[in-house]
This record gives sequence, C-alpha cells and structure tokens, in this order.
Amino acid sequence: MAVLTIRRGEVEIATETFGHPIDPALLLIMGAMASMLWWPEEFCEQLAARGHFVIRYDNRDTGLSTIDPLGKPGYTLSDMAQDAVAILDGYGIKTADIIGMSMGGFVAQRVALSHRARVRTLTIISSSPLGIDGLPGFTDAYNAHAATAETLDWTDRESVTGFMMRDVRMIASTAHPHDEAAALQLIEHDMDRARSFANATNHFLVEGGDDKKQLAAADLHVPLLVIHGTSDPIFPLAHGEALANAVAGAKLERIEGGGHELHRNDWPQIIGAIAAHGAAA
Repeated sequence: MAVLTIRRGEVEIATETFGHPIDPALLLIMGAMASMLWWPEEFCEQLAARGHFVIRYDNRDTGLSTIDPLGKPGYTLSDMAQDAVAILDGYGIKTADIIGMSMGGFVAQRVALSHRARVRTLTIISSSPLGIDGLPGFTDAYNAHAATAETLDWTDRESVTGFMMRDVRMIASTAHPHDEAAALQLIEHDMDRARSFANATNHFLVEGGDDKKQLAAADLHVPLLVIHGTSDPIFPLAHGEALANAVAGAKLERIEGGGHELHRNDWPQIIGAIAAHGAAA
C-alpha cells in the first residue's frame, strides 16, 4: 500500500494504492459521508491480486482530503468528477476501470460522460442512473432512520457513533450475519482519522453542477457493469435494473440479499464480476 496526496489547485485529495503500477488501473469512488476506508483494505488487496493497480481515495470533506466550511460545500458532483480525473493525471494514468458506489456511482457516471476517453470500463455499485426519474425511494424503515439525522448533533461523537451504528445495521445484507464489532471498529477509525467527521454531512448539500445539458445514463458509451443488492434499502433493486436497461450491452450482477454495503461474504461474487468485466474489455 502506498500513499499520495494529489493536488488540484487548492484542493488536496488523499489517495492510497494497492498492486503494481504496470497493471491496469482501477479507481474506486466511494459514496456520501464515506472516506476511502469504506473500501476495505483487504477488499482492495484482493482486487490488486486479480491484476489491477487499485486506487482508493478520500472524497472532499472526508478523511484526510480538503474540507469546506461546515454546511457550505463549495463544490458540485461535477467538481468531484474532475477530482477523479485529477487523480488519474496525478498518477500518469491515461485510462482506468472506474468503480463508483452509491453517490460515488453518480460521480463515476459523470466521469464516463464527460471524460469518455479516460474510462476503460465502468462499474456502478448500489447506485442509481442519471437522468431517470420515477424510481422507488428509500424504504419506509430507512426513511424514518434517515430523518433522525436532521436533529443529530454531528459534533457529539457518542451520538454520531450511535447513529452510524444504526445506519450500518439498516443497510446490511439480509442474507449474511452483520458484524457489529467490525462495524464499530471501522466507524471509530474513520472518526479518528478524519480532519472533521462532521464535515462529511456536506455531501447531503452537494448539487449536480453547471452542466450545459442534462446528463443521462442512456448516453453512456462504455462497457458497463451494474452490481446491486436485492435488499438495498436506499436504492432498491429497480435503480440498478433501470441503469442496466438504459445502457446498451450493460451487465447486471444481482447480489441476493445484498444491502447497501460491501459485505465480506459477497466479496468473491463482487470481485469476480469486476475482474471478469475488466478482462472482457
């Protein structure tokens, strides 16, 4: 594992790599409020063992990357897509396999739509297609849980830890046991490492950007793999199905009982699908 800070103007993006730079690059883009730690180190190592040069990074307002004033993010999803391209530039990478999860899936779609030449393949995990409305929202149970975030004191560590622990239980797989101890360890590590964990809530205020036209998944012209859990409470399976249906030649990998997470028991299926997707391209 190697660490490098990429600078784009005044913005600093913390990155880590796994594997050999001579292998095909694979850039991992995580979702809202989640630093690079939510791409588990062992998960990244297993991807690298399949012949990839794996890069994970902290989105703005998470981990060790640049933070904006709390409640006032001065960037858009389009800017976050430019961050991803800047990382490729920083490593001297011309093209990469791009993988985005949840909000990271929106960012990854923007990279593929705005910088097609930089994307060898695209994989979208637990996310939703750009430009398609009318899809089902949060489950009622998750919606009730999410509403409690509005009154939470995000500077109070004990309260935030409790909320996050409830959150990871809510989004967990229905097919495999939930590891409470591992979840707590990850959450505490994320808090300890972050410049300001509360700043991650800025992601809820980030808008799309000043695109000249409405970006739509149907305009993606890149080999696409969609990975989606059948029990995802945030983006129900219909989101993954709509994305796969919108793009010619796209493949949909259903994770039976999968939630809005990367459950260790599902890694063989997820990593195997990613490796096969890259090999086919």
